[in-house]
Amino acid sequence: MPKIAILGYGKMGKAIEQLALDAGDEIVLRIDADNTDELTTENIKAADVAIDFSRPEAGFHNITFCLRAGVPVVSGTTGWLDRFGEVEKLCAEQEGAFFYASNFSVGVNLFFALNRQLAQLMEDWPQYQPEMTEIHHTQKLDAPSGTAITLAEAMIERLSRKSAWRNEATDDPAVIPIRSEREGDVKGTHEIRYASPVDTITIRHEAHSREGFAKGALQAAHWLVGKQGVFGMKDMLGL
Repeated sequence: MPKIAILGYGKMGKAIEQLALDAGDEIVLRIDADNTDELTTENIKAADVAIDFSRPEAGFHNITFCLRAGVPVVSGTTGWLDRFGEVEKLCAEQEGAFFYASNFSVGVNLFFALNRQLAQLMEDWPQYQPEMTEIHHTQKLDAPSGTAITLAEAMIERLSRKSAWRNEATDDPAVIPIRSEREGDVKGTHEIRYASPVDTITIRHEAHSREGFAKGALQAAHWLVGKQGVFGMKDMLGL
């Protein structure tokens, strides 16, 4: 069983820790905002793989730190994706291994596949205009969610009439509007609607707990050990 470093010891980090311990894994490092000084090369090298669910401002640093130390890293942190190309380049230079997913739930990744297929169908039906709503807990800092961005970008790739998404209501026919709501302890809900003058088609995914996300992240960590390159859920699940 791999030795795991957990970077970001919030709700997700603790859920991953419990599942890892139940599976017989060893947690060799736990890093949160209170002990960032313990994220040293020596400490991280004690791990076979790192799992990063830190804050958006820490994600890029944690990922690149692990890659430079030669430690494979799985990340579910959002809010840093404008620098994804830099991570890909560094991973290649270091001959390292990096796994990123905006959402580690198997169900969500099946939802991603359904979203791609529906958008492809809708290419030939311009009377249907898409929009999205995503709902998360009040402690989620970034908006829209990484999952919503992944969904929107897949739609844009398949709908020639759409060229961008925007995190607000808009009348621009080339833009997919995303509405972000923050409520209580909502684990994550994403709804896509295609509305025409006569009807509406809706697909929706609602997470009931964090266990699905944690299970997927731990599965990704186990899968990544011994590999080289940049990967995602489609690679692991064969979607």
